[in-house]
Amino acid sequence: MHYPSAQPEPPPRQLLPLPAHFTGRRDDLAALGRLLATENGTRQALIVVSGPGGIGKSALVTKWLGELGPEFPDGHFYADLRGHSAGDPASPEEVLGQFLRALGTRTVPVELTEAASLWRSVTAHRHVIVMLDNAFSAAQVRPLIPGGTGGLVVVTSRHMLTGLGVDGARFHRLGGLDADAGLELLARGIGTERVAREPQAARDLADLCAGLPLAVRLASARLASRPRQPVHVMAEALARKPSDLITLQVEGEAAVQTALNASYAELTDEGAATYRRLGLLPVRTFDGRIVAACCGRSLDWADRMLDELIEVSLIEEVGPGTCRFHDLVRLHARERAIQDEPEQVREEALRRVCDWYLMTTTAAEELLTPAQFTLPRDYAFPPSLPLQFADKADALAWLDTRRTDLMGVLRTAVDQGWDETAWQLVDASWPLYLHLRHYDLWIEAHEIGLAAARRSGNAAAERQMLNSGAIGLAAAGRTEEAVRWYSASAEAARRAGDVRDEGQAFHGLGGCHHHAGRRDEAVSHLNQAIALWEDCGYVRGTALARIVLGEIALAEGGADAAIEHFREAHEVMVSVEDTHDTARALAFLGHAHARTGAYDKGVEELTEALAVFTASGSSHWQARTLEMLGEGSRARGDVTAAYAFYARAYALHKVRSPLDARRVRTCLDDLHSSGESPAQGTLRE
Repeated sequence: MHYPSAQPEPPPRQLLPLPAHFTGRRDDLAALGRLLATENGTRQALIVVSGPGGIGKSALVTKWLGELGPEFPDGHFYADLRGHSAGDPASPEEVLGQFLRALGTRTVPVELTEAASLWRSVTAHRHVIVMLDNAFSAAQVRPLIPGGTGGLVVVTSRHMLTGLGVDGARFHRLGGLDADAGLELLARGIGTERVAREPQAARDLADLCAGLPLAVRLASARLASRPRQPVHVMAEALARKPSDLITLQVEGEAAVQTALNASYAELTDEGAATYRRLGLLPVRTFDGRIVAACCGRSLDWADRMLDELIEVSLIEEVGPGTCRFHDLVRLHARERAIQDEPEQVREEALRRVCDWYLMTTTAAEELLTPAQFTLPRDYAFPPSLPLQFADKADALAWLDTRRTDLMGVLRTAVDQGWDETAWQLVDASWPLYLHLRHYDLWIEAHEIGLAAARRSGNAAAERQMLNSGAIGLAAAGRTEEAVRWYSASAEAARRAGDVRDEGQAFHGLGGCHHHAGRRDEAVSHLNQAIALWEDCGYVRGTALARIVLGEIALAEGGADAAIEHFREAHEVMVSVEDTHDTARALAFLGHAHARTGAYDKGVEELTEALAVFTASGSSHWQARTLEMLGEGSRARGDVTAAYAFYARAYALHKVRSPLDARRVRTCLDDLHSSGESPAQGTLRE
């Protein structure tokens, strides 16, 4: 029988596209090349490029790394550390999760030290580029340095970050564009003929922009939108404020402020309002749907507004249909919103975006986990926009891509006092945690959601947060914390007379005690859950409990008893159309059949379950099923197949769960030490 091969994850290619406006910088590129050439190959090359906002650090590094890309074939990683944005800087844990998942990870360790260790381990033998943009401090950068000696890390920051010197960093301070490069950049925006007609005015305008590429781009965009305006008119307008010109010599940001004000003044009323409201959003990127939701308008209208803002260089495209602000532009947009928009308008824009995220996330939840019980949703501004996914794969991909934005929206809802929206966002995100096992986000989100539910006085929501949060704690190995959450949920359910929720808490406690090796407590709690659920007619719950009882029986050698539990659970899951848990029950059933010697039947069931998990992207259960196939093949005497299954499981686990990876590695080592492993099966790290 032939089995599907595991598809390797493609090497990440996360670097931003080179801005079309990039020009000059030959000396700076050569200087970076010299810094890299001085490395002796005994550690990761670490280079810090610093300079004021708007000076072009990101563009320079993107250009340089793009040229070096072929020398680092194993991955190009990018993260915006948000060191100078309006919100909080990115945490190392957040970025490590992003990087590890780009390598195929679905389960990232919660603790920073463990996640950083895993990152170093999986990059130890890789030649990778890591670009850390907009860093705030050395401490923010240090955990993100990969392992081994074959990589290149480049950090951009407004600060020197001299603390990274102890890590072997080399430093380059970026100054403004020289006069010729500034003039060339201006000519790209307004045309060489226009510059040739007024060469001195053009040079004066470039000089007034203090060598800041962002300021030159903004000025040229404004001129380009007014083709009949002489260049000297803008140059004279920008020269009228001597105080701004003095400030240019300090950090250069006043030139950007002046240019931003000029560009802002050229917007239509609708364009200016859109610009202001986008400056308020807690998301890093936005598309037409988010703009439409924020402003309460149609998609066509939103696309026109994006085109207008792109045309004057107030936003930049970073992907198909996706845009973002430069940090300085975002701050300007936010300041204009605070100054020019009434508080009620600002609040409405944020609420509309929160409602859109809640609606879209809930739609994804309904598509991905239709059997999951959900509480009602509340919308202040019910969105009417079409959804942007057509099937389960699209829905899960949307949740994964937007997971950081979802946390930003969640925090905004809490800050605004919209506690009902906050816990509902957490509840709606359940498929993200169930299928992709983002434990760090899972636990943080449920801590926030639980506090919001309690503040809102919603007892049902509180129990929902306790139960689903406890599942995350248990899955992350924080068993005793999970026991406390489940116990609190059980007590709350008893007070409310909610039998179904009480059964859920007992089921969770049974699972916790099972994984902690407390067999009797586990069975007792699971039987209590079944009794409660049978009384209230919740058959899916009884099936979930029987899966765990089957695991316990199988661990004790009672394969026949386990088969009965798994078969009954499978039949129920089929009847309630729960695809994911149907496959889980089927995998365990196949595993139990293989244990009894019914290998062909067991392999057939396991292979069917594996296909479901592969199609859904549930990597954790793909690996678990491969382990079961490996065990069955070894018991049957097919060592080559056993080794192949274990190796595939190990490849999935090692970038997701160190604990699971160690368990599978032990199986591989046992095959080696017993002399069973095939000669061609040597595992490459």
